[in-house]
Amino acid sequence: MLLVLIFSLTVGFCSAKDNKPPDSKHVQSCPTCNNGGQTGMWTYMTCIPGAPGAPGQDGAKGDLGSPGKTGTQGPRGADGKKGAKGEPGIQGSPGQKGQRGDKGDSGIPRLAAYTNWKECAWKKEYSTDSGLIYNCDFVKKYPDTSLHVYYAGNLRIHNCDYCCSRWYFTFNGAECSSPGTIDGEFYMKIGRNQNLHRHRHIEGHCKNIQKGKVRVGFWVGKCVAVKKLADAHTGWYSMNRIFIEEVPKAQQ
Repeated sequence: MLLVLIFSLTVGFCSAKDNKPPDSKHVQSCPTCNNGGQTGMWTYMTCIPGAPGAPGQDGAKGDLGSPGKTGTQGPRGADGKKGAKGEPGIQGSPGQKGQRGDKGDSGIPRLAAYTNWKECAWKKEYSTDSGLIYNCDFVKKYPDTSLHVYYAGNLRIHNCDYCCSRWYFTFNGAECSSPGTIDGEFYMKIGRNQNLHRHRHIEGHCKNIQKGKVRVGFWVGKCVAVKKLADAHTGWYSMNRIFIEEVPKAQQ
């Protein structure tokens, strides 16, 4: 009971002294709590701090601060993975027409450019044993092409044994040298009483002929191996034909 009375008096005494505003030089408002020479129970009872209060609630959010300065640029990051292909974009408008380019080099003529041919045909019989039968003139367009020629008609030899006749082509009066002569030989071992008319065909190609006019001749004469000249006959009641065509040079 005595302790309660002393504590009440002390609280009242300190409250009376604390009516003045707190002085910044003193942490404690009661003079008995500043170690002024008093000791004992009085000091123990008046200087015990109270228990800490409960934490208060958070204050209101402050105003937004001003933007800070831009920091230094960081190092370049690693390349990312390639993304998926996007959708096709809208087609742009046509551009302006460009300037006319320089003239290019001449190309190699194609097969269609060589469509150049001629046919000489007649219906007449020739009893010539040695000499020219017929000339057919042709205009060659290109210097590096070949001429394809053939004769189709009726040929025969008769009234002889071990005899032979040779029909051949010439180009401007000379036989073909590349790849070789274009000719046909007809030999008869026993034929003194034979007079057989047969359709014959002689055909070939000739290279190394200059461009321009070419006279293609069809001739008859002696054979190479048999020197005896036969009784030759060219043509009969059917047509004779010389066909000439300009073609590309052959592959090597």
